[in-house]
Amino acid sequence: MNAHSSEPLSSAEGNKDLLTPAVEFRDVSIAFDEQLVLDRVSFSVGKGEMKIITGRAASGKSTLLKLASGLIRPDSGQIFINGVEINLLSEDQMLKLRRSMGILFQGDALFSSLTVGENVAYPLVEQGWSEDDIEPTVREVLMQVGLEKAIDLLPEELSVGMGRRASVARAVVGRPEIILYDSPCAGLDPINAHRICDLAIRLRDTERVTSLWVTTELAEIKYLCSHFYDPRFSQDTMLDVSPDKVCLLGTKVLMLANGRVIFDDVEPAFWTSPNEEIRQFVG
Repeated sequence: MNAHSSEPLSSAEGNKDLLTPAVEFRDVSIAFDEQLVLDRVSFSVGKGEMKIITGRAASGKSTLLKLASGLIRPDSGQIFINGVEINLLSEDQMLKLRRSMGILFQGDALFSSLTVGENVAYPLVEQGWSEDDIEPTVREVLMQVGLEKAIDLLPEELSVGMGRRASVARAVVGRPEIILYDSPCAGLDPINAHRICDLAIRLRDTERVTSLWVTTELAEIKYLCSHFYDPRFSQDTMLDVSPDKVCLLGTKVLMLANGRVIFDDVEPAFWTSPNEEIRQFVG
């Protein structure tokens, strides 16, 4: 009897895990200097999905990512990462969880005394990876961001754009389950911006990496929501020309305005929204 009864329990637990959002905010509010930055924000991101967070300057986008990473705590509401309420974690527990995530914030600096390769390898060293596994992993991700020839350079020898790409490589190395991108393409030319977008798309479509991507660039939103990767057909990302974009239903746009969520849906509905704030934003 016990053997038979354990099977459906195991199956149910497995299904529950699949249905548990990777990231979930429930009525989250936070203020700085008595200025409300986020006001009862609620949303969820399923495992392997991408949420593109947009809005005007000072709308709370970067604050939302800092909350998701546990770097700051909300004044009220609940935040869950893979079903765990991070508000209740100790600092040590939060640090351990944070190390399992890829995090890229604006202004993230590389370690000036380490080469590009050593900077990118740093998270893997912290996680206890073996040297035999670290080197090929670092070389692969540097190739994906077009920096394979810069592996032995110091940060001071890099252009601003190269430094940005190195920071992206450090955030995504090791295939973390969740990656938080804060304006990763800021300051990059279109070719290198597409390179970074393509990397995120590959991680989404082949590794089922969950991602929160902050941007104010409408071109980035369109690109991320219209391209997919399938190595069976091409080694490059491809434009989905189907009207329903079935393979991209897990990529959604969330817009913040005055600290509140005013849109959270698939991308086609974003451009046709009747909301006046959105209409002005998209032009």
